[in-house]
Amino acid sequence: MSPFEIGMASFGAMVAMVYFGLWVPIALMLSSFVGVWMIKGSPVLAGKLLALAASETISSYFFGVVPLFIMMGFIVSVTGMGRDAFDVANHIFRRIRGGLGIGTVGANAIFAAITGISIASAAVFTRIAVPEMTRHGYNKRFAVGVVAGSSVLGMLIPPSLLLILYGLLTEQSVGDLFIAGVIPGLLLAFVFCLSIFLVALIKPSLIGDNIDVPAKDGDVLSTREVMARGMPLAALIGLVLGGIYGGFFTPIEAGAIGCSGAIVIGLLRRALSFSDFWEVLTDTGLVTASISFLIIAAQMYSRMLALSGVPAGFGNFVATAEIGYWGVILAYVLLVILMGTILDSSSIMLILVPLMLPMLSLMQVDLIWFGIVTIIAVEIGLLTPPFGISVFVIKSSLDDPTITLGDIFIGAAPFAVLMLIVLGLVLAFPILVTALL
Repeated sequence: MSPFEIGMASFGAMVAMVYFGLWVPIALMLSSFVGVWMIKGSPVLAGKLLALAASETISSYFFGVVPLFIMMGFIVSVTGMGRDAFDVANHIFRRIRGGLGIGTVGANAIFAAITGISIASAAVFTRIAVPEMTRHGYNKRFAVGVVAGSSVLGMLIPPSLLLILYGLLTEQSVGDLFIAGVIPGLLLAFVFCLSIFLVALIKPSLIGDNIDVPAKDGDVLSTREVMARGMPLAALIGLVLGGIYGGFFTPIEAGAIGCSGAIVIGLLRRALSFSDFWEVLTDTGLVTASISFLIIAAQMYSRMLALSGVPAGFGNFVATAEIGYWGVILAYVLLVILMGTILDSSSIMLILVPLMLPMLSLMQVDLIWFGIVTIIAVEIGLLTPPFGISVFVIKSSLDDPTITLGDIFIGAAPFAVLMLIVLGLVLAFPILVTALL
């Protein structure tokens, strides 16, 4: 077999292993090891090459951004800032029809600007927002759909864990990716809010008979309470993102400063006990180890592909084929969305991005713009059956047994369509991504 044929066989074997339920990093490592072994003819050489890929990946200074932002997200979660974000956003939009739904989107946008983890947003706001919306008369499917849809903002509005992963895979500036995600993230949040408002006008039965006015339940906040709950959130967002955009520190330094700021806020509010902090450290270690394993596997896979010549072969095929630039981009987006029905976000990126990079270089594609396109397409998969990891997180976090998994998928479907519309806008108007760069 030629190296190209070995590379294609390894890719096919890896996909088959994933479909049969093997964990993605294990499948990537196995196919990479066997592929390099067959190409080089030596298992010892294959092991050394892959060990070198692993050590170079984790020893990189830029990898430090991963555990720092994960830790900051967990600290924000355990100190109750998610509840504060919801209360402040709900207070701001309280007299708009559909205000609770719009407030949930706004709270998710605020939460996303601190944590960058969609799963955390889904878990937090399922417990906070769904009971409030159903108490005010919202249709249950619509309520869980709002939470499911708005939870994906965590992977687009910076800081985002997926943007960090994409930056590590493509060797692009994480800071530039963060800046590029601002306008698309805010646009997506605006589209969600506008859609909820229009639904409230056109089909008010979905949100109850009355305008959401928390005052009728005695829930309205005073100006002092709004300031007390909102200022820590604003300070943390300004500290992290303002420092990055202002050029005062790098994304890695921003992660460290954000962690410190979150700890200080938690201690000042007396919301961070020693047991909470120990739980944060444990969870951060577990998630970081899992992501490290994923990134190591992806680097091994990338090197095997490079040795086999598969990316170069695909690049030549694209260059000689007549599908054109948009044919390649649209085919990639469609493939990402289809893979989202069976795989999680990180796995899709780890499999497809290394395969596409040589072709993108050949076509001179802006990798920052392509990264945002990839994130939006990947995030649509969080809401699509049968996998839809955000939907499963919401179901596991619900206390209401009357809301089925199917109800959540149905409620999330309109938001997946809205994400497709925003993805189309980003594809048609790259300036939405590059305007702030």
